[in-house]
Amino acid sequence: MSIPVVMSWSGGKDSAMALLTLRSLGEYTVVALLTSVSEEYRRISHHGVRELLLEQQAEAIGIPLDKVYLPSIGGQPCSNEVYEQIMADVMAKYKSQGVETVGFGDLFLEDLRAYRERNLARAAMHGIFPLWKRNTTELAREVVARGFKSYLSCVEGKVGPGFAGRSYDDDLVAALPEGIDPCGEYGEFHTFVYDGPIFRSPVAVQIGNTVVRDGRYYADLIPQSAAPAAGPEGPAYT
Repeated sequence: MSIPVVMSWSGGKDSAMALLTLRSLGEYTVVALLTSVSEEYRRISHHGVRELLLEQQAEAIGIPLDKVYLPSIGGQPCSNEVYEQIMADVMAKYKSQGVETVGFGDLFLEDLRAYRERNLARAAMHGIFPLWKRNTTELAREVVARGFKSYLSCVEGKVGPGFAGRSYDDDLVAALPEGIDPCGEYGEFHTFVYDGPIFRSPVAVQIGNTVVRDGRYYADLIPQSAAPAAGPEGPAYT
């Protein structure tokens, strides 16, 4: 019997590779893509990608999307305490439906994995990490070789503004400054995947303006069907 899994979904390349890997194992069925979205800005948390693109991405992949809206409180980003309570409620919902496994695209951050597993244990659930301890240089090459196509949606200042909105490919990986992980595992950059082997059709997206916030550079990725001014102004970071 196939094991149902809800996939922790950022919309980026690591989530996409983790999903592809889970499918290839043959013993899991991903029943939903779970993404946190800023309630105020309607963009993927940390990545700054528009909610509409997230919806189009999930539709192109063919897996139901479950959006968890994170509130701003007093103009401040959602606190960790509030976030944990929201996610505990979400996990309780899946547990009641017989889903006890959550998939993640994490690579090697031990503290982050331990944090996820502690929270899941409170809900009597557990995580699966199909990319865990993969060599990130090799994984970066495989992401490109497998045909995943993505743009850098957000980059840290130490990476440089010229990388925001660029395609994630071999040339980009080779051009990353020294000390930057090829997969951005330390949060140096985030991506939005718009095509690849898990897609039934590509997501039509174009590159808009780059916005600078809190030392990060956000490329405003725009659905080709939307006008540049559509949606709230500026990405969210919560």
